[in-house]
Amino acid sequence: MPAASGARVNEQGERPAALVESTDLLQGHKTVGILHNGSLYRLQATKLGKLILTK
Repeated sequence: MPAASGARVNEQGERPAALVESTDLLQGHKTVGILHNGSLYRLQATKLGKLILTK
């Protein structure tokens, strides 16, 4: 996946190790499940364009 243009940098001028667009994660859905360390999380996009991650 290519890094998004205009990605924020930290105080040292470095980009994050990995950058993923939310549209790539959601793939047109409002909600996607994420397995992390054996637990299921839900990433949800709100009507206002915010993201909510819940366990």
